[in-house]
Formats: sequence, structure tokens, C-alpha cells
Amino acid sequence: GIPEINTLVLLDREVDMVTPMCSQLTYEGLLDEFLGVNNGAVELDASIMGVQQEGKKIKVPLNSSDKLFKEIRDLNFEVVVQLLRQKATSMKQDYTEISTTSQTVSELKDFVKKLNSLPEMTRHINLAQHLSTFTSKPSFLGRLDMEQTLVEAQSYDICFDYIEEMIHKQEPLVNVLRLLILFSVTNSGLPKKNFDYLRRELLHSYGFEHIATLNNLEKAGLFRKQDSRSNWLTIKRALQLVVEDTDTANPNDISYVFSGYAPLSIRLVQQAIRSGWRPIEEILRLLPGPHSEIKRVQMCVIQFSDPIKYCILHDSRLADGRRSLVLVVFIGGVTFAEISALRFLCSQEGMAYDLIVGTTKIVNGQTLTETFIEKLG
Repeated sequence: GIPEINTLVLLDREVDMVTPMCSQLTYEGLLDEFLGVNNGAVELDASIMGVQQEGKKIKVPLNSSDKLFKEIRDLNFEVVVQLLRQKATSMKQDYTEISTTSQTVSELKDFVKKLNSLPEMTRHINLAQHLSTFTSKPSFLGRLDMEQTLVEAQSYDICFDYIEEMIHKQEPLVNVLRLLILFSVTNSGLPKKNFDYLRRELLHSYGFEHIATLNNLEKAGLFRKQDSRSNWLTIKRALQLVVEDTDTANPNDISYVFSGYAPLSIRLVQQAIRSGWRPIEEILRLLPGPHSEIKRVQMCVIQFSDPIKYCILHDSRLADGRRSLVLVVFIGGVTFAEISALRFLCSQEGMAYDLIVGTTKIVNGQTLTETFIEKLG
């Protein structure tokens, strides 16, 4: 039968627009950022996968029936590269041993078992090698540094100058807007003088038809004039969103998915299942939109007079020692890195819950930003 859900955590994407604008650093997240994961597969040139067919594209499936993918999808990409290297080296050693010494039948059987995983190994070594061509680019590394600086929200001028320079170099508009959204959201908008200046430069650099794009962002509150002091520093400290010395190889916190930034959305989920949102009421007031926490017995129908941006429903009857089930629903999209962070939470010792994730769609910074860009003609 259908498992009984004990807690529902509902999150609207608007509550946390910082996380999706940051570059995901998990394996699956990076595959989505650079290659676009569609229905559990990426499509790329056959040559990248070692298939010699001129100009042919092939679909590479990515799902949990691939045991290796299941093992590495949620890991930080740096760790994936090391892990694949280790696996390849140990296979090579086994091969050398097989060909130089006499083996028992069971040793041969073990080796053949390992050989069965060779296609998966080859697939992910090819994919990882291809991803490395993007992740080693100075432009990508520069952007990562900048994102970290923006999230730390301590160096306004450095961020402003960086974005201004991107506009003058006419870097891809999506890349500029991603950082601009981060900049604006973490500062609760920009002072009028800076806002007007960047707006003018953007239109000058990318064409006046993008006035519609900027209006869309402004309407959504993602690039706007500042009308009050930013609360980001308070939120960041209270929810420990920036974690120093994140150990990506042996993580003990969800921040490993962004190498040091813990996604705000998942901190909210963590808090919701650990002790509810009451203790962080003050912080929730600083986030966009209304919020609520509802205890329920048996069944309830809720009608929201106001569109609720995030709410938790509890069912407090679980006394028989089973892990209770939490359904986390993201309205307006979730990133692979956030899903990885939730899987990480589930795997932690002493976790009394199983999590199921539901969403309207999978997003990343690029696809989310593109929804605001007006396509003309």
C-alpha cells in the first residue's frame, strides 16, 4: 500500500532564490549545469563517449540502475574524480595480477565480476573528463569565487565591480543575470544610483529590447532598488549558511554540495523536521512570503487565503519506532544539489525520518534565469 506520510514540508522556490543561482558542485548538479539532464539522461557528441561517429549525438542514461552513478551522483565533483581514478587504478592492478600469476577459480570470478562494471566505469570517466573541461576554466573558477563572495555578503564593491566588468565584456547575459540576482537578493536590492547604472549598462550592452527582461526581474523582486537594510547577514548567521573548512570528501554537513554554502531551502527543511519552525520564527519573518505550521490529526483540508510560501504539516502519531515519512515539496523547482543535500540528511546516523522529494520541475541557475529573459522575434 501507499506509505503514510507523517509530515509535509511545502517550500515555494521564491523563499530561496539564492541557492539555485549558485553553481552546483555535485556530480549530478554539474552534469545538469553544463550538459542539461533531461528525463534522466544527457545528450552529447558521440566522440566524447569514445564512440567514433562523426557529428552523431548519443543519449547517456543517468539513473540508479547504474550502480556507479548511484554511488557518485550526490558527491562533490572533486571527490568523484578521485574516486574514479582509484577504481581505475585498482582494476589495472587486478588485471596485471591476473595476467602474471596463477589465480584460483573464485579469484577469477571476482575479477570477471569487476569487469562487468567496466562499461559504467568507462561511461563516467568519459563524462567526468568532459565536465573537467568546463570546471577547470578560469571563467568558471572566477564565477565560483564571486558566488562565494556574494553569499558571504561582506564585499559590496568587489561584487559590483565584477558584475560591471562582466557587462562591459559582454559575457553571456544569463551568466551576468545569475550573479546580478544573487547580488540583489543578498543585498535586498541595490542603492538607487547603482541600480540605475547597472540597468543602463545592461541595456546598452545587450540591447534595449531587454527592458522587458529587466522588468520581469524587477516584478519578481530579483533585481530591484533597495528600500531597506539587507537581512541576509542575519539569516546567514542564524541558519549557518556559510560553513568554513567544509570537508568535501568526508562531509558532516549539507554545505558540501556547494563547497561551503549550505542551501537555505534545505536548512529550513532540516529545522522543520528537527524542531519545527517555531524556534526560528524571527528568521522566517525575514524571508519572502507568509509561513505557517499546522498540526493535524487524521485528515485536514487547508485553504490558504494568502498564497502560502512555506508550511509544515505534522502528524504526531508514530510510536512504534518506525522512521516517519516526510514529504518535501518544492513549488517552482528544485536543483539536483538540493536533492543531494536531502539524500545526505537521510543517510545521517540518528536520522529518524525518511524523505521523499516532490517538485514541479528540476531547475538550475541557467534554466531559472532564462524564464525571465524575453525572447523576441
